[in-house]
Amino acid sequence: MGVMSRRVVPACGNLCFFCPSMRARSRQPVKRYKKLLAEIFPRNQDAEPNDRKIAKLCEYASRNPLRIPKITSNLEQRCFKDLRNENFGCVKAVLCIYRKLLSSCKEQMPLFASSLLGIIRTLLEQTRQDEMRILGCNALVDFINCQMDGTHMFRLEGLIPKLCQLAQEDGDDDRALCLRSAGLQVLASMVCFMGEHSHISMDFDSIISVTLENYMDFQMSSANGSKVGENGSSVPDINEQAWSVTNLLINSEFESTTSDTSKSPSYWSRVILRNIAILAKEATTIRRVLEPLFHNFDAENHWSQEKGVAFSLLMHLQLLMEETGEKSDQLLAILVKHMEHKNVAKQPHIQVNIVSVITQLAQNAKLQPSTTVIGTIADLLKHLRKCLQNSAELSTSGGDNDKYNTDLLLGLERCISELSNKVGDVGPILDMMAVVLENISTNSIVARTTISAVQRTAEIISSIPNISYHKKTFPDALFHQLLHAMSHPDHETRVGAHNIFSIVLMPSLLSPLSDQNKKTSEAVSYDLSVSATVKQPTSLRLSSHQVSLLLSSIWVQANSPDNTPANFEAMARSFYLAVLFTRSKTSSHMALVRSFQLAFSLRSISLDQEGVLQPSRRRSLFTLASYMLIFSARAGHLPELIPIVKASLTDQTVDPYLKLVEDVRLQAVHVKSDVDSVAYGSQEDDAAASKIFLAIELDDLHLKETVISHFRTKFDKFSEDDLSSIKKQILEGFSPDDACPFGAPLFMETPRPCSPLAQIEFQPFEEILPLAAITDDEAFPETNGSQSDRKASLSLSTLDVLSVNELLDSVLETARQVASFSVSATPIPYDQMRSQCEALVIGKQQKMSVLHSFKHPQDGKATLEENTKEVLCLPNVEVELYEDLKLDAKEEMKFEKI
Repeated sequence: MGVMSRRVVPACGNLCFFCPSMRARSRQPVKRYKKLLAEIFPRNQDAEPNDRKIAKLCEYASRNPLRIPKITSNLEQRCFKDLRNENFGCVKAVLCIYRKLLSSCKEQMPLFASSLLGIIRTLLEQTRQDEMRILGCNALVDFINCQMDGTHMFRLEGLIPKLCQLAQEDGDDDRALCLRSAGLQVLASMVCFMGEHSHISMDFDSIISVTLENYMDFQMSSANGSKVGENGSSVPDINEQAWSVTNLLINSEFESTTSDTSKSPSYWSRVILRNIAILAKEATTIRRVLEPLFHNFDAENHWSQEKGVAFSLLMHLQLLMEETGEKSDQLLAILVKHMEHKNVAKQPHIQVNIVSVITQLAQNAKLQPSTTVIGTIADLLKHLRKCLQNSAELSTSGGDNDKYNTDLLLGLERCISELSNKVGDVGPILDMMAVVLENISTNSIVARTTISAVQRTAEIISSIPNISYHKKTFPDALFHQLLHAMSHPDHETRVGAHNIFSIVLMPSLLSPLSDQNKKTSEAVSYDLSVSATVKQPTSLRLSSHQVSLLLSSIWVQANSPDNTPANFEAMARSFYLAVLFTRSKTSSHMALVRSFQLAFSLRSISLDQEGVLQPSRRRSLFTLASYMLIFSARAGHLPELIPIVKASLTDQTVDPYLKLVEDVRLQAVHVKSDVDSVAYGSQEDDAAASKIFLAIELDDLHLKETVISHFRTKFDKFSEDDLSSIKKQILEGFSPDDACPFGAPLFMETPRPCSPLAQIEFQPFEEILPLAAITDDEAFPETNGSQSDRKASLSLSTLDVLSVNELLDSVLETARQVASFSVSATPIPYDQMRSQCEALVIGKQQKMSVLHSFKHPQDGKATLEENTKEVLCLPNVEVELYEDLKLDAKEEMKFEKI
């Protein structure tokens, strides 16, 4: 009829559109998909579905997308009905249709995606039908692999718990292996899908957990046959096991160890690990990926070497990251950060195993110098400091914790050594050490452990070549921080700072028995050049400015009342380096003059019986100054001065706690502790030291004239002005460099007994802030200001100067008085207002400059009586300035109202 309507009465097709028999055949709603569906499903359950009809149905759906919802509705009804009736052949046919739709109708996927996900969820819930669950997993893999965007991401996340449950199926038979493999295969596709769309599921921890379970099953099965003992039993070797597993994983990355990959859960667990390695593209992502992995290791104690799970898995992950082009330094950095986690922070036995894993990973990593590696070394140094602090606290208690702490200390040192060797350049590590010392704590225990950790790091990296600072001056940042540490209130911290300086500049100097040190001592003789003396692996130099600052710092430290023999030895060693590294400079004579000037000044202070130093400290200071004169004479080729200085170091005058070795080194002598020994600095020791000074007869003026005549002879090319300047410097006392950083509260100006500053008792830091109250974040508090500022502030508060609260109250009262003043209605001219404001500012500046001059005296040659007078009159000046400032405040309030 359709043909007749088009040929005979063509108008009928347009007019009689309501008559179905008169329409064109192509315009009639013929339901062809129903016929195709009926032909697809097999009548016999064992028969296979008709693939040709499935292809026709998909072709029909692609041409008629509006029919797809009706097609999927029919498929859903048929699938659920067959599931109830256990007609599994028809269910397989339904899944075949959907899988064909995924490949041929990708553009129409939104029309049938929800229907397919609903069927898959139903299949995964068929706990009594393993075949249906596996069928649902296979369909879900195809669905995930066909996704072009993240539209269905959250619906897929809802299936993760069921998939993880499927991957944890109990049993070792083929049925359980197939179920676990099917679940892991979907999870592998899921992780890959997350990486493509930069999304990590909330159930990612569960994925990690099931992956580890199946990975460990594979490892244990591999370990069972790793080694056979004498009795024929299997004896696993941990190290060989880890390497064999790693090699197996890498060599057969996507090749199954069995004939059928669907029955190998370990295969799919390795695929998941590879996808996880690809997923870790940046620092935030890799941390989110690795944290659940580490938490699982913590809970199950997989860090231990006996199990070897953590190392082999992380080694595999590290190699995968390097294969995919990612840097494995992020893995090591996050692994070190994990040591601060609450799960392992207070468990040293676990931390020992973690550090061992990090060290082994560092040995096999392809690392390059980067900020991440340097930051990792800084974190390890922080743990090293904590470990040293724990050692100090556990030294008396002992026990297993002490053993674990010692093992952790050794492990941290090995790990720092491995990472430092990977960096291959000591320069960035020196800069990192400067940052660590930047805010060193004023607490004695924290400061000592910090300086000890940095010193141990310096010893570890001493053999690494220096590329950044090759043939350059000592790093300014580290030098500046070391000067601050050399002026620390704690005497052991000061010794450690000198040790760090010596290790970085000349590592062999702290090894007195080494051959290199003997060569160094011999090289100071008059015939060898300084180039042979300073031939060290670090190849650093000291600039003239650094030498001047170092001598100034030694002058400040030498006046400390709590110095020990170790402090004097450390200062002598730094003085040795300062003089030694200036011999090849054109301006070496200036440093030599300053060294003589410093030595003569310290001798004068040591002989001053009215000084604040104890006799035992003055005795050690006298020995130090004598050593400085002897070594300066050897460095300046002035041999006639040495016998004169040595004549004063007799058996009666010599310090029993300091020994001069070959005229080039001052060494502290450790007296054995017995009943008859006298403690250094005790009353008995001070009494013995006082008798020594009665026997000392010195003629420093003759020594100074000898030095001056030597300079006139050696530097005959100098003008008379230069020679007179040298003579003036030697005859005058030593004054420190103005640019010298005096660091934390210290002794920049040692007060005399008559000074009010000398009578103030400073409160110990432990009384102000107990050690138990210091947290990790407060371990490096920022300290600003010099000792003179602190003493000035303490002296003002002690001498009844107004407090801050009293000053604020008085200002408030002044403001109220100003507010009550009547305001003139007559406007003030601009010129008059400007002149008054300028006069007010100038007056303030003059008054503040007067106050500043009292706090920081400019004349360094002022006598004792003048200094005392200035300090005593300081409170009266403060009161007068305060009254003037009150009047100025009133004037300012008037201007503001106008």
